[in-house]
Amino acid sequence: MSRPTRAPGRLARYGFGTADGDGGARAADLLGPDGLGLWRPDEQEPVDEPAGELLATLSRAADPDLALRQLHRIVETERRTTGDTASSLLADLHADPGLRRRVIAVLGASSALGDHLVAHPEHYQALRTAPDGLAPSAEGRLEPAGDGNPVAVLRAAYRLALLRIAAADLTGGRGLEQTMAALSALADATLAAAYEIAVDELAEGTERPRLAVVAMGKCGGGELNYVSDVDVIFVAAEDADLPAATLVATRLIHICGLVAWPVDAALRPEGNRGPLVRTLASHLAYYRRWARTWEFQALLKARPAAGDLPLAQEWIDQLAPLVWRAAERPEAVEDVRAMRRRIIDHIPPKELEREIKRGPGGLRDIEFAVQLLQLVHGRGDETLRAPGTLPTLRALVAGGYVGRADGEALLRGYRFLRSVEHRLQLQALRRTHTVPTEPAALRWLAAALGFTATPGRSAVESFRAEWVTHATEVRRLHAKLLYRPLLESVARVPADGLRLTPEAARHRLEILGFADPAGALRHLQALTGGVSRTAAIQRTLLPVLLSEFADAPEPDRGLLNYRKVSDKLGSTPWYLRLLRDGGPVARRLARVLALSRYVADLLARDPEALRLLAEENELAPRSREVLREGFLAAAARHTDPVEATSAVRALRRRELVRVACADVLCRAGALAPTPTRPDGANRPAPGLSDVTAVGTALSDVTDATLAAALRAAQASQPAPAGLRFAVIGMGRLGGYESNYLSDADVLFVYDPPAGGNESAASAAAHAIAEELRRLLGVPAPDPPLGVDADLRPEGRQGPLVRSLAAYAQYYARWSRVWEAQALLRARFVCGDANLGAEFEAMIDPVRYPAEGLTREQVVEIRRIKARVETERLPRGADPATHTKLGRGGLADVEWAVQLVQLRHGGANPALRGTRTLDALAAAAEAGLVDPADAAEMAAGWSLAAQVRNALMLVRGRAGDQLPRHGVELAGVVRLLGRDDPGEFLDEYLRTARRSRAATERVLDA
Repeated sequence: MSRPTRAPGRLARYGFGTADGDGGARAADLLGPDGLGLWRPDEQEPVDEPAGELLATLSRAADPDLALRQLHRIVETERRTTGDTASSLLADLHADPGLRRRVIAVLGASSALGDHLVAHPEHYQALRTAPDGLAPSAEGRLEPAGDGNPVAVLRAAYRLALLRIAAADLTGGRGLEQTMAALSALADATLAAAYEIAVDELAEGTERPRLAVVAMGKCGGGELNYVSDVDVIFVAAEDADLPAATLVATRLIHICGLVAWPVDAALRPEGNRGPLVRTLASHLAYYRRWARTWEFQALLKARPAAGDLPLAQEWIDQLAPLVWRAAERPEAVEDVRAMRRRIIDHIPPKELEREIKRGPGGLRDIEFAVQLLQLVHGRGDETLRAPGTLPTLRALVAGGYVGRADGEALLRGYRFLRSVEHRLQLQALRRTHTVPTEPAALRWLAAALGFTATPGRSAVESFRAEWVTHATEVRRLHAKLLYRPLLESVARVPADGLRLTPEAARHRLEILGFADPAGALRHLQALTGGVSRTAAIQRTLLPVLLSEFADAPEPDRGLLNYRKVSDKLGSTPWYLRLLRDGGPVARRLARVLALSRYVADLLARDPEALRLLAEENELAPRSREVLREGFLAAAARHTDPVEATSAVRALRRRELVRVACADVLCRAGALAPTPTRPDGANRPAPGLSDVTAVGTALSDVTDATLAAALRAAQASQPAPAGLRFAVIGMGRLGGYESNYLSDADVLFVYDPPAGGNESAASAAAHAIAEELRRLLGVPAPDPPLGVDADLRPEGRQGPLVRSLAAYAQYYARWSRVWEAQALLRARFVCGDANLGAEFEAMIDPVRYPAEGLTREQVVEIRRIKARVETERLPRGADPATHTKLGRGGLADVEWAVQLVQLRHGGANPALRGTRTLDALAAAAEAGLVDPADAAEMAAGWSLAAQVRNALMLVRGRAGDQLPRHGVELAGVVRLLGRDDPGEFLDEYLRTARRSRAATERVLDA
């Protein structure tokens, strides 16, 4: 018989020949008259309509050539067996469209299952459509048929069940989760059948042991894949059961290896070194004493599978309390993280980026993140105690532990990666998790997953793009969830503290030291009541926040402040998400709310400012230039001066929150911000670790506020052309030593235009100054900034504004020594920079007299200082602990330093600065102050300034008196990073005494 001429042209359109590159020539032979008889080579068309339908189905297979080859092999086997050229398979494929789809899908996706059908052609009938039109069952049930060797019967039944599952999976009859559940059910059934075979093989007279087979790993989670070890643990009831149980377990492992897959019992206590079977009591003893975190992590997926199911459930129930306490171990969270890192480290480098299971962005990333969250939060939330990854992930989303968007991304990633794994394993029924590199294998995989070519992009490119997208997102979310700082905090909370039932909550509140447990409980019920997602997230956060509040002297205040912020922002989508996912935000917020009434009041006015707590760089003070540009730009966006100033004051409020939060947190250990430098250098940026940095930051904010408000005032007040106007900082503003509630001490100076009207210029300058003070004094929800000009010549009796010439005349003729002393802190703040520089140059001879001070002037300064101490110290104040006017406090050091500057600044330019500590250091360097005295004075001034700032942060209002006992003292001590109020008070008194003694030596020199 002559071979027909090959005519592959049209067959290539069906997708044949793409793998071999023969254009369908081989397919023409297999389909032609000498093959399956489905193709007329001369006419280049199917022999009939049924043949055309079969060819169309073949073209839709993952690999049309593979499907055709395997179909041809089955038919040839069938013909050899029956001796008949007719094929019942082909006839059935023509008659049953459902059977046709299922058989061809299997043949095109799995060479291993194709080989099975070649060896057992009759098994295709397991995929027939039922008389009622339904697809065959694919639930993982075993249907043993025939007699003979029970192991061989079980193997055939297993393959038939697997064939049904694969067919349903490949044709869309079952989704991924249904497929995994069916494979897990098939594993259970196989284990149970192997168990019975093993028991039946026991020697006659041997009593049936009580032996449980507990499924672990993916099988235990109901998420088994096509080819995987099945992890199990064997549990015997009593010691008497051990001999027979060990025989059964050993034989079960052997049978399952012959039938389906290896059984792995390495998750048992002591691993492969331990006995294969232990009693329930032995297991409990081991887990109570020796088990490590990863072993409890593995128990999350434990599920009864075969044998004595009640015993398996009893084993699980007995171990459950240990599992749900495992996360409370100090090392538990880090143990899980370390285990994940070790898994990655053991992947061969050449496979790292192709591993969809163990590699970065793979299935293990999802599973470890879910299991760690499950271990930590499942202690108090029983809805999280599911063995499967996907049900647990959904429960984590429903409970508010994982954001909706993050949860959906992980679900999509898991489904995609498991689908890739299934297709890879189904091809040869071989255990693999590595994406191939060969072009042909990649084309097959992309087709098996349903990817098709689109204009400008091949199916393989589409697959790669989606794979990279999912892997990148999974890797990001894995890092976000697995390394979430809140986890360690939740893990440290006892399990009872996570269950915020009224009784448990009241008990825990009492233990934590809340003064009013009933009132605190009402706040908790308001925050966590109901079934909303907001309430669920609050139930996750509050156990941690309560622990943070408890570390503060007034836990009740922290909880009350938190409720106020939550009431304002609770319905805002980002708020609770930020607290849950934003690194240390929740604990930082708890600390600032519990320790600082000042910050709490600011956040009550501007709750959105808590976003600053999320980013390290957001808690770094802004530079002077950045602040000035931002404030001026905000003012420029408004034509109305009041609106312009309101915008500026709102910015000031935000900056005060930034500085205050950084100040409260800078001594908070792991919660302390560590901003990086804007140049990207691998060094932390300057923060607020010392009081001089706080003073500088606050002064810079005030400078920027005054500059922007001055711009608004000048824009609204007519002035002669050429009028120059400047604001000079005095006092703490001038010395860059502002505190949180400081007024802005200033002088106003102007210079009239050349040849202009002096009276008009003076009136215009006065109007600008008054408008500036008015704008900053308009009632508003923002913290006020008083503009105080009382240090001007003649004080309140003198004119508010003077010209440069008038200042020069006054200081030349009338200035007294205390006014020269006040000028030591004078510096240009805003307005005309040239005028500011001229003012500073004009006052330099006054504040740095070339001849120093006369003896009479020195005596006058000492006399004024003594009078200030006597008259200005508040009645009833304790001079030993008054930070400003007390012994060794701010005023003491500043008067001494300023006396040195007045006496020697004319001759020593190094002393000419407005900052107290800089001038003190320069005096010590010049030998004008003993270095030991300078060190004592610097320590006294710094500690007093720190305590003064801390008092303002704690109280929310100005205060200079450090109390000797009570919650305010405790709050100051806690805020400053100390532990014992008594020890701190002793340190303050000791430091102040030494500072006072050094100050007196300097003043008396």
